[in-house]
Amino acid sequence: MIDDSLLMPALQGVHLSRSFGQGEMKTTVLHDVSIELYSGQITLLMGPSGSGKSTLLAILSGLLRPDGGKVMALGNDLWALSDQERERFRLRHCGFIFQGYNLFNALTARQQLEMVVRWGEGASARDARRRADDILGLLGLSKKAHLRPAELSGGEKQRVAIGRALIKDPNFCFADEPTSALDWSSGQQVIELLRSAAHDRGATVLVVAHDARIIEHVDRVVDMEDGRLRQHEERETFLHNAVARQQSV
Repeated sequence: MIDDSLLMPALQGVHLSRSFGQGEMKTTVLHDVSIELYSGQITLLMGPSGSGKSTLLAILSGLLRPDGGKVMALGNDLWALSDQERERFRLRHCGFIFQGYNLFNALTARQQLEMVVRWGEGASARDARRRADDILGLLGLSKKAHLRPAELSGGEKQRVAIGRALIKDPNFCFADEPTSALDWSSGQQVIELLRSAAHDRGATVLVVAHDARIIEHVDRVVDMEDGRLRQHEERETFLHNAVARQQSV
């Protein structure tokens, strides 16, 4: 029997709009966009540059305020929260993976992960190290834990960035072009880790990317063009896949 939680979206954008600039320079990036995302699902958001993909990701993740519409996340109206409440929500529930890695140059791979649970959750130094080492082991980086970003390859840095996003076991994981700077072998590893976050940990994963090779590794593809959703897999198809996954366990 399918888990009832799969029938309700974990994250929902409703009639979202967003523009930049003013007057004659005003450009509308999102036009009345609505989208539903589900726990245990990895969704790929595709479209040409300037189509609104990254803007939609930023709004759904609580980083950019929409001009209109709302975002419901785990029953919370995200943009009705105060700035502090929204920041606490992101800290507790969201993991972010950016194209540029955003690692701290002075910290080792292990320290990049430890700081998330030490500062974000108040974990002890011992517990933070144990959890960081567990994640680095899963990422195949145990022997690189003592190295700083300058000593790591692009694929290794991206895996550290993924570990930093996943160490707190987030409900939501947002990845903006996570494979664009990687060869396909490294990129495939990144996508498999995100699949595991969704399928094994129950996270809601949204990936923004241009790389069509990712398509076969995700549950659902959403296309954007000129700030509008163009086509997407129907909800019933995802639910059918969710039932199949549960029955195979």
